[in-house]
Amino acid sequence: MTRSQPRRARGTVGHAYSALNLRLILAGFGLVIMVLFAVLAFWAGIAWLGVLCAIFAVVAVVDLVVIQRRRAARRREEPGVRHSLFE
Repeated sequence: MTRSQPRRARGTVGHAYSALNLRLILAGFGLVIMVLFAVLAFWAGIAWLGVLCAIFAVVAVVDLVVIQRRRAARRREEPGVRHSLFE
């Protein structure tokens, strides 16, 4: 049984459930933007918005960890295979 995707996912190892590399880039972008917005909000004195952006930044970090774990599982299942951005 493959561990790189959720149990009830429609995808398989050959046809991915989601584009992990693209998700990795988007989560990284979200992390950078949310940290920047949180710093700017705290600097402007809007604490509630800064806290909200910081929470979204933490969500992005959790998403990055999940994506990396799935990519590692895929690498173990398919050693030596290179995946493009959209696979």
